[in-house]
Amino acid sequence: MDADGLAQGLPYDYAATAPAGSIIFTAGACPLDAAGAIVAPGDVPAQAGRAIDNLLAVLAQYGAAAADLVRTTIYVVGSRDDLVAAWDVISARLAPSRPPSTLLGVACLGYQNQLVEIDGVATMPAVPSSGSG
Repeated sequence: MDADGLAQGLPYDYAATAPAGSIIFTAGACPLDAAGAIVAPGDVPAQAGRAIDNLLAVLAQYGAAAADLVRTTIYVVGSRDDLVAAWDVISARLAPSRPPSTLLGVACLGYQNQLVEIDGVATMPAVPSSGSG
């Protein structure tokens, strides 16, 4: 939601609310393949794509999706252009959802050749009641 007096038309919302219920706190999603290897060393957009795919896969295990994210933090090794390249991939994969996000440039990340990491906070989707009665 855009707020009065703040810049409008940004590719993210300024804030989000979480309905009462469970919240999912994810570990940082890394650009790892199924064997645990870093994908696309040196390629920020490719690593951003794999990291967001991995984050969405974790959310799916809990019945959640991009629309359930209430916050992301994105870490990128590299220049400002690299941050923008990562953001372009991530925001496109999340669209039309626009969770409040922080994009940070960092000196290094945990895995050798890792350039991108994304952590997220999401709400658990409402579970239909079984109707005992």
